Amino acid sequence: MTESTPTSEFETLPLPAEQIDNLRAMGYTTMTAIQKLALPLALDGRDLIAQAKTGSGKTASFAIPLLTKINPRFFGVQGLVLCPTRELATQVATEIRKLARYLANIKVVVLSGGVSIGPQIGSLEHGAHIVVGTPGRLKDHLRKNTLDISQVHTLVLDEADRMLDMGFSDDIQHIIGHTPEDRQTLLFSATYPNNIQKLSAQYQQTPEIIKVESTHTSNSIDQRFILCDRHQRPAALERVLAHFNIQQAVVFCNTKQSTEEIAQQLTSLGFIARAINGDLEQRDRDAILTQFKQGSANFLVATDVAARGLDVDDLPAVINVEVPREIEVYTHRIGRTGRAGKEGIAITLLADSEDHKRKALNHQQDIEIPCIAIDELSRSEPVPVLPEFATLCIAAGRKHKMRPGDVLGALTAPGGIQGSQVGKIHVLDMVSYVAVARTAARQAVDVLNKGRVKGKTIKARKL
Repeated sequence: MTESTPTSEFETLPLPAEQIDNLRAMGYTTMTAIQKLALPLALDGRDLIAQAKTGSGKTASFAIPLLTKINPRFFGVQGLVLCPTRELATQVATEIRKLARYLANIKVVVLSGGVSIGPQIGSLEHGAHIVVGTPGRLKDHLRKNTLDISQVHTLVLDEADRMLDMGFSDDIQHIIGHTPEDRQTLLFSATYPNNIQKLSAQYQQTPEIIKVESTHTSNSIDQRFILCDRHQRPAALERVLAHFNIQQAVVFCNTKQSTEEIAQQLTSLGFIARAINGDLEQRDRDAILTQFKQGSANFLVATDVAARGLDVDDLPAVINVEVPREIEVYTHRIGRTGRAGKEGIAITLLADSEDHKRKALNHQQDIEIPCIAIDELSRSEPVPVLPEFATLCIAAGRKHKMRPGDVLGALTAPGGIQGSQVGKIHVLDMVSYVAVARTAARQAVDVLNKGRVKGKTIKARKL
């Protein structure tokens, strides 16, 4: 007797059987709250304003309807997704490619700043079905006449509030002006301020407005305020790490200078800490984010914009060295922990002069967040535990036809390391990153540098 195939909530939608099978293979059987509300309307061709936070499953909410209208035989841009950062654009494109597996030869191109525009132009010359990009780089391509979006039937503005906060309003208007008026426009935003309403009024046709709560709840995140003077913040951070035994976290600061100072402090304590801010080159940002995602660094010290799009599985903690300038940003920050039913802790260092912010945050979270004075914390020193993995950088990526299987095969070839010593593998356009057991890192670098991948020698180094 054969086992029956599990039913899927997606079967209730007007989707091709091949997509239902693909979704099931991806583990998509139950719809998230935003998917239940957005998918029927979007599949019906309606314009949407969807208020949903990071981690709510919103990418599938717009990608699935977009893909149903793609004509694979026409290599013109039919779907356009705007994102605030390169990290988010890359993340969204990766998810779209997975959701598009049921269609043959669908090309998804990422157009974002921080990298050379030349290879992007070359890629566009061969056509693309879907473009995911940041406003500034999309505008560059339009100015150079290397991008034609006159045939776009689905326009998505992902994290629209952040794009407006980052000053992309004029660029967005310029880009939308190059798309057909009869397109479908799907607007996703974590918040719904006045500028979002104005944007919608200008570019959407009688949109449906839907809203879901974030996927984390206050009871899955243990929130604490640590009361200290401003000059005590470095000392308070060390005592927080020792008192709560935190070995991995995203540490948020409000300024670039603070990220550098805090990362240096954590490094001096013996942790592996990396700072990420707007001053970094894109390749360095990619390396740092990937290193943290692969579990090869204890702490990522970041500004809000630099951390946008960061999605880390099982992140145990978030630490706010400084209270965000905008109260709504607090929810974005702490929402990176306590996901999918897991427990997480969010700790915020709070000065006495910031009591008005404490009250505002309590009101926003609809709870009384416990306050602890710095003197109540343990006075012991934090004891660093180095991450199990180290990340290697390989000077070859997607553009060189590199695949995760090629990296794994090279590492585990005769004389190499064990497959159990290989962790996550991320293949980007020009480079690849692989996590290996820290104890085997030196051997892994030697194996890669002495070996060959697809008949070619490659260069590898430990980050």
